[in-house]
Amino acid sequence: MNWRKLNGEKILVPIKEAVKNAIEIETAKNNKLKVCIGTDSQVKGNITEFATVIAFLRERKGGFMFIHNEKSTNKYHIKERMLLEVSKSVEVAYELCDLFIEYNVEMEIHADINTNPQFKSNDALKDSMGYILGMGFNIKVKPDAFASSCCADRIVN
Repeated sequence: MNWRKLNGEKILVPIKEAVKNAIEIETAKNNKLKVCIGTDSQVKGNITEFATVIAFLRERKGGFMFIHNEKSTNKYHIKERMLLEVSKSVEVAYELCDLFIEYNVEMEIHADINTNPQFKSNDALKDSMGYILGMGFNIKVKPDAFASSCCADRIVN
């Protein structure tokens, strides 16, 4: 996976190493961190673009994020696409969770799924919540899922 920072700078080391370095730098500065992982997607013609973000929040001191973009020519039903977004976030969280435990960093997964049944994405709500909670992670959904609904959304559009 190719990751970058918001300013476009490529992350040249494996993402786990980059996250560890970021945690160590922030810890050395006495910053308390929280990490939110989220994915959003956008269909543009025959291409579906996914953006996954790892958002680092410094308590009362702003934050920063690492970004991964991916494109697919597969056609997805809305529920399938929502579940794929969630699985991309879970995959990243699973790869990094031992770091978060080791450094005592709170982490949650943000799912770009609406709790209002009038929205199509709501079809994937129960499955997504079950999957994320079943993996042992905390979940936030709209309107509280800013990592996917705001951060990743801005990157993919």
